[in-house]
Amino acid sequence: MSSDQTVQSSRWLLTALGTRMFLHNEDRIPTKSAVLVVSNHRSFLDPIVLTAALGRPIRFACHHYMGQVPLLREVVTTLGAFPLQEPTHRSQHFFHQASQLLQNQEMVGVFPEGASPMVKVTSPDQIGSFHRGFAHLAWRVPVDDLAILPVAIAAFDEELIRSGIPLQLLSWFDPSEPLFNREGWHPMVLYKRTNILVGRPYWIQPQQQQQYRGKGARELVANLTAYCEDEIANLLHQGCI
Repeated sequence: MSSDQTVQSSRWLLTALGTRMFLHNEDRIPTKSAVLVVSNHRSFLDPIVLTAALGRPIRFACHHYMGQVPLLREVVTTLGAFPLQEPTHRSQHFFHQASQLLQNQEMVGVFPEGASPMVKVTSPDQIGSFHRGFAHLAWRVPVDDLAILPVAIAAFDEELIRSGIPLQLLSWFDPSEPLFNREGWHPMVLYKRTNILVGRPYWIQPQQQQQYRGKGARELVANLTAYCEDEIANLLHQGCI
């Protein structure tokens, strides 16, 4: 599917679902560089919402089970996502795939909260702790002028929450995920109205990447992770008022 088709398909799907989007700070979206989009995550619609709002295909790293379920696998890969491999190879696969895409000047998307917000209903104005894998990627990938773009998806109160798939059924497709070893259903959050708030890009320069070693690497990763987490938290506060 071409870039324009991916964006138009995302917008068509949201229209069909009755989801209305409001994009804020559009001028902050980089147009001539590789971009790593970092966002909060509550709904299966989030990759589609971000693609439709930012107007560029975003290659999202998605959960391993999405690459194992027939039909779902075809949907996510058609929209440009790449399912992660099993835990033993997951980090290497993510770094290799995302690095190649960024070096090709593509837009890559990550949800640093992981899968936890997806298996329980959470408040629209709250985020969980961020995993730091994306920050390691940002400092390691050999790309000039890489932009890390924090984006907040701030849903209004008007959203529908439905029971989706039994969690233990998902465990059949991915037994390595402990979140699936519990009773209950995977909630399906459907946005009716949502604000997409673009944060201030964090630019990574080649000379900075030379400091990515030892104690300096830990500090760079911690600072970038905190920056994105704080920026998104502040944007959510603005967007959910």
